[in-house]
Amino acid sequence: MENVQIWTYVLVGITFSVYIGIAIWSRAGSTKEFYVAGGGVSPLANGMATAADWMSAASFISMAGLISFMGYDGAVYLMGWTGGYVLLALLLAPYLRKFGKFTVPDFIGERYYSNTARIVAVLCALLVSFTYVAGQMRGVGVVFSRFLEVDINTGVVIGMVIVLFYAVLGGMKGITYTQVAQYCILIFAFMVPAIFISIQMTGNPIPQLGMGSKGTDGVYLLEKLNGLSAQLGFAEYTQGTKSVIDVFAITAALMVGTAGLPHVIVRFFTVKRVRDARKSAGLALLFIAILYTTAPAVAVFARTNLINTVSGKEYSRLPEWFSNWEKTGLLAFEDKNGDGLVHYAADPQKNELHVDRDIMVLANPEIAALPAWVIALVASGGLAAALSTAAGLLLVISASVSHDLIKKIFNPNITEKQELIAARISAIGAVCVAGYFGINPPGFVAAVVALAFGLGAASFFPAIVLGIFYKKMNKEGAITGMVVGTSLMLFYMLKFKFGLFDGGKIAVEGLKSQWWFGISPEGFGTIAMLVNFTVSLVVNRFTKDVPENVQAMVENIRIPSGAGEATH
Repeated sequence: MENVQIWTYVLVGITFSVYIGIAIWSRAGSTKEFYVAGGGVSPLANGMATAADWMSAASFISMAGLISFMGYDGAVYLMGWTGGYVLLALLLAPYLRKFGKFTVPDFIGERYYSNTARIVAVLCALLVSFTYVAGQMRGVGVVFSRFLEVDINTGVVIGMVIVLFYAVLGGMKGITYTQVAQYCILIFAFMVPAIFISIQMTGNPIPQLGMGSKGTDGVYLLEKLNGLSAQLGFAEYTQGTKSVIDVFAITAALMVGTAGLPHVIVRFFTVKRVRDARKSAGLALLFIAILYTTAPAVAVFARTNLINTVSGKEYSRLPEWFSNWEKTGLLAFEDKNGDGLVHYAADPQKNELHVDRDIMVLANPEIAALPAWVIALVASGGLAAALSTAAGLLLVISASVSHDLIKKIFNPNITEKQELIAARISAIGAVCVAGYFGINPPGFVAAVVALAFGLGAASFFPAIVLGIFYKKMNKEGAITGMVVGTSLMLFYMLKFKFGLFDGGKIAVEGLKSQWWFGISPEGFGTIAMLVNFTVSLVVNRFTKDVPENVQAMVENIRIPSGAGEATH
């Protein structure tokens, strides 16, 4: 145990020193450097930074944990998040890059020729970003509480200070090069234990193949896990339990929510040319695929090892890792029948084991009894994933306040130096709010993040798509659509995720039977998005036409420069 802690201090200390060193080296001296890293980042570096920005604590810590508990149903997260990135990279990023604005609210404000549209977009960006960053800060707290043995709240504060340092000092320039380092750390930290455990359990060094291979006992790993799950009363691991409509709704909400995420979109403004934006999008997809294709294998390994190590065993003889995680409160045993054995079962009356889904990836190397340095490596990878996304989100928040509210609306005559100071002050304020959410988290990491995607789908996606591909879309339609879509998603979230509007907070589990169309809160962004599209187009039909100059601007965004007319 001491060994793990020493290794964790060493590796976390080294990685944090690298982040701070990069921040000092890449201080932002202008608003362009602060918002978009000066627009001169290479496609390779931007591809790695985008991958790190994209793969948050939800991808690193929580996704494999979700899949390990949900089995087949967890595939919605893989399909939704991967498909969403492809949608963003191919459908929207090059056009937004050509438009040349720093932020999504800036695009919406200019495209819909309205400060009201800009303010609505800023409020939506803040809502999405704060919901998302809450999940990241919880991830930071989980890692610190276990591996550095500090209180979760103290862990969140340490994370806040580190992010604050390089986000406020370096802006997008500091964040970009820090994220390149963070990508290298998080992918190495995810793959090393996965390869180790794959060899240990199946003899195959490739986790993606190991998952479908025979184990050391000659039984296929997935077949074995199906049997173990059935014995404990759970659905078979490879069998889905969600309805088709809910699977479709969650996948679609995560996909279109991705395309509306302001912190990922802004990454495409940091390269010199539209061609570079396309190239970096393709590279980022490749970098993301390494982790996303490995996550299902990690989920299978972790679930199998957990059941084999804990279920039916004497509590007093459980390995040390169990008591270490118990101290964090994320793993708990309650001896209901007093026999001293750990009974893990689907039936809540019989189940004596509580396992927080967010610990599965972090505890996986310990359960598999891997070397101390591998366990510490996973901790530093989890921190890299959480901090990289948190920094990107905080920059969106500070840019929305300083650039879109202060410069574009309240004080157009502000100097560049004053705008830079305003951006840094708003980043400090954003970190404090993010820290509060990390200390008082509204759920486990992936669930919170899924809700942020739902909000992105309900608010930005229709306004961006119609803004690019329908030149007659006017401001009245876009504003009404964003307000209605976001309000509907918020209402559904608060009602069915947090149990509000039902005489106070009630058991959320009991609300499943009341879901509209049988769709979970994580998937409702799809419905809210369709409502947004419908409202936007209907209002557009009965209100003023778009000015000619705006229609010409949209034409210019859509047609590649120098393309000319088709000759045959």
